[in-house]
Amino acid sequence: MQYTYSKDEKLKSRKLIKELFKNGKAATVYPLRMIYLKKEHFGKYPVKAGVSVSKRNLKHAVDRNRIKRLMREAYRLNKHLLYTNLEEQYIIMFIYLAKEKETFKLIENKMKDLMEKFLRREQKTA
Repeated sequence: MQYTYSKDEKLKSRKLIKELFKNGKAATVYPLRMIYLKKEHFGKYPVKAGVSVSKRNLKHAVDRNRIKRLMREAYRLNKHLLYTNLEEQYIIMFIYLAKEKETFKLIENKMKDLMEKFLRREQKTA
């Protein structure tokens, strides 16, 4: 498995994002929240993922951009957890909830915990 985060893996479609926020389920491991929806999409990857940081919580664009970069990197390094355990296709949005900047190590650990929580939930419903 390649540890990349290519264009095909990114959630960019406004239509899909709108549907995700309307019908999606959420899982939270502070300071991250994952909104997910089982949705057939026309990508070759099982997951399309995006990241978001609220302007309300982090006022400066440089801070928001740094947190988004850290979240994308944490996802990229740990997406194999999702890819090896999912049969259906999903769309996912990761949202940063904290008002302060966190370290990469903390974000990566919370990202792993969040993915494991999501997988446990989905295996229960399957």
